[in-house]
Formats: sequence, structure tokens, C-alpha cells
Amino acid sequence: MPTIDSIEHALQPLAWNKARIKCLAAALVALLATRSINLKKIANLFPTDAKVDSAYKRLQRFLKNFDPDLDTLALFLAAITQITGPWNLSMDRTNWKLGILHINILMLCIVAGPISFPLLWTPLHKKGKGKAGNSSDEERIALMERFERLFRADACACLRADREFASGRLLAWLEGRGIGYQLRLKADILIANSQGQMCCADFLFWNCAVQQEQVLGFRKVLGKVRFVSGTRLADGDFLIVVSDVERPLSEYALRWGIEPMFGAFKSRGFDLEATHVTDPIRLSRLLALLCLAYSWAGVCGLWEFSQREFVLKNHGRLPVSVFRLGLDSLRPLVVHLCRSIKECQAARAIQFLSCT
Repeated sequence: MPTIDSIEHALQPLAWNKARIKCLAAALVALLATRSINLKKIANLFPTDAKVDSAYKRLQRFLKNFDPDLDTLALFLAAITQITGPWNLSMDRTNWKLGILHINILMLCIVAGPISFPLLWTPLHKKGKGKAGNSSDEERIALMERFERLFRADACACLRADREFASGRLLAWLEGRGIGYQLRLKADILIANSQGQMCCADFLFWNCAVQQEQVLGFRKVLGKVRFVSGTRLADGDFLIVVSDVERPLSEYALRWGIEPMFGAFKSRGFDLEATHVTDPIRLSRLLALLCLAYSWAGVCGLWEFSQREFVLKNHGRLPVSVFRLGLDSLRPLVVHLCRSIKECQAARAIQFLSCT
């Protein structure tokens, strides 16, 4: 059985203050046990002898006063995945509302087969308030500049993203750094036809059969000649993709690897939407805790996945996600580390139950 001390030792590469490491280890254990990012729930299972109110205030101080080095954390997250590069990266954002306030997070992750791992993120905000809608080119490029600074451009095999991210400025930046990409295009983006005339993207794929790949080849799009291919989806929508070099359209499916990760962050895992933390700096620190817990569960899930054989369901998916495998294997190990009920509390609770 692991101990809190062994978890603190595993977190030592972060090179943070010892007291912060102890708080982080305890919060990590409680988060995995309670499966909720709600600070009050985490405090209730804090694996210390402190009272719940004391643990809650300690967590609040952690988010308010501690300024962790998130670049060091990104290197640590990449290391524990044990995935050798160059990596397939996916960029996307997740958002929800707290009352009328928009919470919007832009994230970059490593896609590793049946699971994705978080790497870098930035809460989007405007003039100190929540920001609704898409990210800007500046925000996307800033995130990729952090990646390039920490891991070098050649650590990325290919960046994939949804149609909101395809812009001439971002593509030019990626090409200038030698970073491969495969991004979905909006249906009204202008692409040159075989005669060189600029047409809406969906018009060029109008006769494409459902799920049949149609390759346009190298065409002018977003100001430069780039490789374009696409297909018609079962719902009638078009999947049109631009890339730096000729790439199979089927590889774009790696982009969707980030969606189950967002699901695990939210209702299918740690209930991120339950947090009332809205300050972008504190939210980023809370995400640091969440990403550590998710990555720990993820690497355990990959190991469990490698040790067992699974029969795919009729829709071609696994009967259980890799993240769920890891979380289920970790929870029995961390629950025993959480705060034990004192003997007098246990006696009183049993007394109430027996109506004596």
C-alpha cells in the first residue's frame, strides 16, 4: 500500500516548497477518493488529523497564495506519461457557465492511442472577467510558444484541432516553426477549385459520398497552397481538413482524443463544473491538481489496459475507458489514506443508526 510519504517523494521532481508538496499530495489523494474538485468535499477526505475547516482553509490558501511553476509541472506531466516523442497533439477548449459568468479553458494535450494526457492550458479571460466564445490567434500561438520553449518544435509530430482554430495566421506560424498540422476547416472557407477560382469548401465536396474520402490535393486556402481532403459525415455535415503535407484523412480522428479527457474532467470524472473558482490564476492552479490526478489515473489505466484483453462493443468502442480503468484501480489504494473517523464519532454514528 502506498503512503502519503511515498506520494510526496514521487512529487519531489516538481522542486516545490516541502509544505506545498505535502498539501498537494494530500489534496491529490482526497481528489481521487472523492472524485470531485469541490474543495469542501476534498477537505472532508483530507488524509490528515486536521479538522475539516482547517483542511478547507489550507486548500483555499494553496489556491490563493501559492504560485507554482506550471512549466515545471508540464515537464513532470510529460515525464510520467512515459510516452516518447514526437507526439500527436490536440488543441481544444472546454467551457461552462457559473451563473452568467463564462469559464473558458484552452488546453493542449498529448494523444496516446485510447487516451489523452493534458500538457499545457490557459484560462481565457477578458479584462479580468470570463470570456465567451472562441480563443484568439494570440492565445493559441502563445500556448504553442510555451510548448516550443519547453519541448522544442520537433517534439510535435502533428497538431490537430477543430474548425474554430484554422486561420491563416496560426498556419503560417506553425509552418514557420516546422510544426506539422491537420486542422478542420469551416464549410464557408474559400478554397481554389481546379480552375483556380475561389469557392466555398462545402461546394467542392457537394458530391462526396458519406464516409468516402475525397482528396483535392494541394489547393490555395487561407492565403497559401496547402493539402486539402475531406468527406461527408453521416449527419450530412462535411469534414474538410487542411494539412501542411499530404496526410490520410483518417489520422484526423486523433483530434477527438481530447474530448473524453474533457468528459473525465467534468461529469464523467472529477466534476470540474462544480467548482466556484472563477479567478483565472486560481483556476489554473486548480487545474494543476486536476491534471495530476487525471494523469496518474491515466498511466495506471494504460498499464491495466495492457494486462487485459477487451472485446469491443458493437459500436467499436471499449467497454470501459482507459481513464476509468485507472481510476478504479487507484481508488482502493487512496481511500485508506484518507481521514479515518475517530472512535467516538464512529460510536455515535452507530448509536444513531441503531436508534439507541
